[in-house]
Amino acid sequence: MTETDDIPLDDLVSSWEEIQDEYDFWAPDGEHDRAVLDCAARLAAAPGTGNAYVWVLGLTMMAPYANRSGVGSRAEAQAALRAADAAQRVRPCDHDAHPYESHDGHHADAELPDLLLRIADENAEWDDEDHPRATWRCPRNVAGFARIALDILQPGDVVDVPPRLSLQDREDIKVLEALLELYPEPGTDVADEIASQGGCLYYAEPEERPGRLHVVRAVSWHAVSGMVQDRSVLYNLIRGVEEVLPDFAAATCDHVEHPTLSSHSTTAAELGIILSSPVGRRVYERDRDYYGDGAPLEQMVCPAFMAEVARETLNELRAGRDRLFGPRDTSHLDAEYLRADGRLDIQKIAERLQNIGSNEQYADELGLWAARRYDLLGQSEDRCQALDHVRPVRERAVLLLTAHQTMTISYPAPPYAVAQGILATLRTVAAAPRPEQCAHSDAHPPLDAGQFRSGLPHFYAPEEFPPADWVHSVESWTCARFAGLVAEKCVAALEDLYEEDDEAD
Repeated sequence: MTETDDIPLDDLVSSWEEIQDEYDFWAPDGEHDRAVLDCAARLAAAPGTGNAYVWVLGLTMMAPYANRSGVGSRAEAQAALRAADAAQRVRPCDHDAHPYESHDGHHADAELPDLLLRIADENAEWDDEDHPRATWRCPRNVAGFARIALDILQPGDVVDVPPRLSLQDREDIKVLEALLELYPEPGTDVADEIASQGGCLYYAEPEERPGRLHVVRAVSWHAVSGMVQDRSVLYNLIRGVEEVLPDFAAATCDHVEHPTLSSHSTTAAELGIILSSPVGRRVYERDRDYYGDGAPLEQMVCPAFMAEVARETLNELRAGRDRLFGPRDTSHLDAEYLRADGRLDIQKIAERLQNIGSNEQYADELGLWAARRYDLLGQSEDRCQALDHVRPVRERAVLLLTAHQTMTISYPAPPYAVAQGILATLRTVAAAPRPEQCAHSDAHPPLDAGQFRSGLPHFYAPEEFPPADWVHSVESWTCARFAGLVAEKCVAALEDLYEEDDEAD
């Protein structure tokens, strides 16, 4: 086992591994900085000796910490690593290859603690046929890992080491992956994170724009899904694509075909981040079979291909904006939910008020249609007669309850136009005067049980539908206090869904 003066190597490696695992955690007592400084001091004291590999690999493990959190130890680590690189790279070597040349990123870094212990122990099991133990101790390999550590500390500081994504790129991928998988990292503002991708594209340098466009493509699916209820998010994404589309619009190419891009948002986002930086593009070229199904880099960032991607993404974003925030026409639903005699198709409506997945497709439009018809029927008695309407009180009660119930079915959330249309109706109902006590003696119909759906048809058309097991009086269905409570409940659920935003799309 290699001697490390006063501290057993096992203990050193254990402490270094802990810092490696918690690289973004700053120890308030300075413990982590002290570990980096100690390792750097030992290397600086003897940068050209045979044991230097211990301290170089130790600093390689702790370099992410020194980059992100260890401001007080970074300069000392860099100075020691440069000294080791200079001292070790000039020493003789007869190896054809070295481990550092294929050390390809943070996944390989995770193996260093165990490797270091086995490198130092001649009696430890060794199963790396490509790189004997001696090549790890080789001065040229030590110098190579010193440069790898320098590259972690200051991305782009050296060029003759395998490319690796910066810590910031890795963090960006991690945040986007968690967000797009619907498990965002603690503290992530989902709307801000997605909107920022539009800003990154808008302000990107020309060589970064293809990658940033790939990222916007990836997050656009989430943005138009209805899970993001801030319309400024779509505004920012659309603005970003509109800004860069002219750069690609007139491009032509000689490619026979362009890559088939992944339809999985997390894969697409990772690809975009990788293509957004010079070192990331080097990583892509090395690992294109993994990231791009073998497509050459020039095809993945081809301007003509980017024009196709931009147009497709822009069309999807605009369509999503209009669907979520644009005006909704519900006049065609009269044919869907009214019978030939002008009365409600109460059986179909009741069926679609069951809170099941197959009814999500109807919820938004049915709810908005019901709210608008509720308002229409309340305009005047003359208007009701003109509609050949026979039960204004019962029908308005059904329509109010339909508007409420559909909003509990809507998934993932009602679009902006739907929410605002229903709010406009239900705020008026919630604000209307109501008696302090109900005039009926029985309870209000339950809204979250089968009794509601089975009782609604009989309430509306008792001559057509027999009573259910549980019958509530007409007065309980049409109770003004009940209507106000239902409206209040729905308004409270919808009120904060969308930020009030006067910014034009």
